[in-house]
Amino acid sequence: MPTTMKGPAIFLAQFAGDEAPFNTLPSIAKWAAGHGYKGIQIPSGDARLFDLEKAASSRDYCDEITGLCAEAGVEITELSTHIQGQLVAVHPAYDAQFDGFAPEAVRGNPKARQEWAVEQMKLAARASRNLGLPGSVSFTGALAFPYLYPWPQRPAGLVEEAFSELGRRWKPILDVYEDAGCDVGFEIHPGEDVFDGATFEMFLDAVGGHKRCMINYDPSHFVLQQLDYLAFIDIYHERISAFHVKDAEFNPTGRQGVYSGYQGWVDRAGRFRSLGDGQVDFGGIFSKLAQYGYDRWAVLEWECCLKHPEDGAAEGAPFIDHHIIRVTEKAFDDFAGSGTDRAALRKMMGIG
Repeated sequence: MPTTMKGPAIFLAQFAGDEAPFNTLPSIAKWAAGHGYKGIQIPSGDARLFDLEKAASSRDYCDEITGLCAEAGVEITELSTHIQGQLVAVHPAYDAQFDGFAPEAVRGNPKARQEWAVEQMKLAARASRNLGLPGSVSFTGALAFPYLYPWPQRPAGLVEEAFSELGRRWKPILDVYEDAGCDVGFEIHPGEDVFDGATFEMFLDAVGGHKRCMINYDPSHFVLQQLDYLAFIDIYHERISAFHVKDAEFNPTGRQGVYSGYQGWVDRAGRFRSLGDGQVDFGGIFSKLAQYGYDRWAVLEWECCLKHPEDGAAEGAPFIDHHIIRVTEKAFDDFAGSGTDRAALRKMMGIG
């Protein structure tokens, strides 16, 4: 039976803050519903909104969270573990920058930080099970990304060893998600070792084709790489378990291209925009996803270098709602069907 995707929904990470209505889950859920959103994607590590450890151990707490969301008029779409997943694998070049993502107790200690991140991922699996969620979204982290450009020449085997290690770290985590009945939709994202289709295939091989290793599809990161984001759906649709609806634009000049010359976001050739302000062909994307039977959530991830976030949020729900295709249960030319049987078909072809 054809199924229409769910939405609109909104990722709360870019909106959560210390002031109302963005500082508690009940208030931000009501804010989201007030803008027309039917779902919210929760950053699992934000203690202002969610207690991950409690959710992993208490179904009563999860029932309470589900209930307060329903009272506000929204559902939980997924738990996000982008921050924790990032810290599962950190190249030493990024230690100082990523320490800020970790609790103070493990900063300056890469081994302890990684152990914390792995445990967080496992807690999120159990919390997702207790919430009845079939999927989550995350990052893979990176060991090879500093060597992205092939100069100086990479030593033979460096990339292969990086992905082997990435697989060793992630497979036991994915096994916990299998036990929880929950997918991990990895956001294909520069800065992660998994940043395009080729690297996703390498990662999938490294985790033994694990059934819980899925994709959080976000076309904005493909625009900035000049990757064919519609063909990506054709190739990987069976692995797409989540969808971040985010816009972007790429305007190369005589001075900069995909690397954008170390410029700030406003001055980059490639930059993120609010929905409808960029170059992403969302009509094509929603059509492709409908064609392949994508039936989970369409979730706004708002990032824009120009527009105010509250304007982006207000515009996002009707934009997504307009693009969701209500999938038909019958063919448009059913009215012309002749209802012929096998004998009639053979007769039409002159087969005795």
